[in-house]
Amino acid sequence: MDPAEPSTIVKVADNDVDTMASFPLFESVPRAELEWLAARGHVERFAAGSVITESGSPIDDMWIVFAGRVAAHAPNAGSLRKYQDVGPGYIGGTMPFSRLRTGPLRVVAEDDTTLFALNRSDFTDLVRECPELTAALVHQLIDRSRDYRTAQIHDERLRSLGRLAAGLAHELNNPASGASSHARSLPPLLDDLHAGSTALARARLTDGQLEAVDAVRRMCNDSCAPRSPLESADREEEFSEWLVAHDIDPTAAAAALASANVSLAALEGLASVLPAETLGVAIGWAASDAAARQATAHITAATDRIHALVGAIKGFTFMDREGVREDVDIARGLADTVAMLESKSRSKSVRVRIDTAADLPTVFGFGSELNQVWEKLIDNAIDAAPAGGNVTLTATKRGDFVLVRVMDDGAGIPEEHRSRVFDPFFTTKPVGFGTGLGLDIARRFTHLNDGDLDFSSKPGHTVFRVSLPVAGTTARMPRA
Repeated sequence: MDPAEPSTIVKVADNDVDTMASFPLFESVPRAELEWLAARGHVERFAAGSVITESGSPIDDMWIVFAGRVAAHAPNAGSLRKYQDVGPGYIGGTMPFSRLRTGPLRVVAEDDTTLFALNRSDFTDLVRECPELTAALVHQLIDRSRDYRTAQIHDERLRSLGRLAAGLAHELNNPASGASSHARSLPPLLDDLHAGSTALARARLTDGQLEAVDAVRRMCNDSCAPRSPLESADREEEFSEWLVAHDIDPTAAAAALASANVSLAALEGLASVLPAETLGVAIGWAASDAAARQATAHITAATDRIHALVGAIKGFTFMDREGVREDVDIARGLADTVAMLESKSRSKSVRVRIDTAADLPTVFGFGSELNQVWEKLIDNAIDAAPAGGNVTLTATKRGDFVLVRVMDDGAGIPEEHRSRVFDPFFTTKPVGFGTGLGLDIARRFTHLNDGDLDFSSKPGHTVFRVSLPVAGTTARMPRA
């Protein structure tokens, strides 16, 4: 052991062999082999709270929990997260045939704990003298590696979900806030509209005058080309000056009229047919109507945006069909994923462009997992692209396969890192910004869908390519 806290080391007692024999892992191991193990190891006792091993420290012993509880904490975005909590019978540290040389976890005694320890220098003799024990330990090693990898992949998926959720919260907040703000403006606008209608009714206007007033109202509500902020400001100033010149308060009406499609010439025409005391009422009524319609249009646009985002979430997650293999629309998956990452790309001013073939066939696979492939690749591409850079997604049919390419114009992958790009836990990102599992997961999920993932890179042009068999074919990507 290489404890970070003092421990008490004692010899193995006879009853310790009985303890080992009681563990499920050793049920089929001959007692003679357990006695061999006990004769070459020792027992260590740790007080509750003692650090047994630190993350990154050398690991030279295999240890078995005899009594107490041990907790393992994994590094997670600059902090430590409890990975597991184990009791008697658990085997940790290094094992025969394990390549583990440094501990990936911080191991702490949760209670007063007793461990049996065997140094790796005895492993050669262990393999030769104790075949049944060795087999049991190898099975435990495989299970432990699989459980650790599964936990890490699960953590990476949760981190990805957290990043997407943060981006979506921002994306949803903007239209939701806009819709709420415009909805609150509607009651006073409707009150103004009602007051204007009542005042116009009392003015006893002729049919011709009423038609002139309604013509201005209709002009206000005609569609118009978008205006720049400078153009809008100039129009509002012009309308304010006109209203003041006609003794009309510009406070409420100027902005609404400037945003509408009405012209100053139309207002002059209205002023020529209405009494001066009625002109302000008529223009205020038309402006209130225009403002109410503009607020309604903003609410509609905002709620349409929210509806589109919710649709993208549903499409990205396949929330109603997860785990089901089916025909998958790649173009829809790419679009949904880009929508999920829009906040990130916008914050970095990265332009993301999608170019998919109009006749792109479907693939038969797991839609949720494929969308996670796109999420990993596009997210990495946005990270790699420079501020103001470009990410381009293309999807085309190549024989019996659909080829998806994710390209960025970043600095490229250094030559010395290219052989390790898909290695689990390898990352070039700063601590807390990457786990090194994204591309490993992307490749695993691509293989799950009978496809393949590769890449090429040079400064200014990195391409990740995903090949997937077209639905209805028997094509499979050959892999070594």
